[in-house]
Amino acid sequence: MGKDYWLERWEQKETGFHQSDTNPYLCQHWKELYLDHGATVFVPLCGKSQDISWLYAQNYKVLGIELSIIAVEDFFKENKLVPTYNCCKRFDRYETNRICILRGDFFNLNKKDLIKVSAVYDRASLVALPKSIRDSYVRHLLEILSPGTQILLITCEYSQLEMQGPPFSVSVNEVESLFGGHSSICLLARLDVIKQYPRFYERGVSKLYENIFLLTLHK
Repeated sequence: MGKDYWLERWEQKETGFHQSDTNPYLCQHWKELYLDHGATVFVPLCGKSQDISWLYAQNYKVLGIELSIIAVEDFFKENKLVPTYNCCKRFDRYETNRICILRGDFFNLNKKDLIKVSAVYDRASLVALPKSIRDSYVRHLLEILSPGTQILLITCEYSQLEMQGPPFSVSVNEVESLFGGHSSICLLARLDVIKQYPRFYERGVSKLYENIFLLTLHK
């Protein structure tokens, strides 16, 4: 499962992973970061998420990275925003006021790109990646973030014997394995949500949990 898979999902409008409303866990738990207004929040693999608009409304600057030009252009169009456009060597840059979305490959980001980032919001990136890529994703993320950066991370957890992703199951133990040597980890909530997602039940999933973490990178 590579770049072409996700580009095709956007082209075919097979975007069941997209949430049309702001994620409730973001609204509930963001205050626990105690982040100064005006700080920059990084949203990896952001799609056209309405969570970007929510963060903007809370007076934060938002930096997103997204592979699909369809998702990027849809975000600005659906939110009635007209961005400036710059074609750079590694990314196409779409920017308006306090929102900037880079259209390109996450793995082409470097530390300089994220130098102003104080926090990361990840609802749909880690769980979108198979295990073989998750390890590389987290290693690269840790390389380009500054010490002390906070990450609000949301994962889902279920038996992958019952269903193959995406979204992929990312357990509490795996998060601890991926991030534990580099950050403090606080499990803010672990919720049984199978009744809220009948499509998972229809695909054979008997138990489904959502885990909300607050990670703080070591200084």
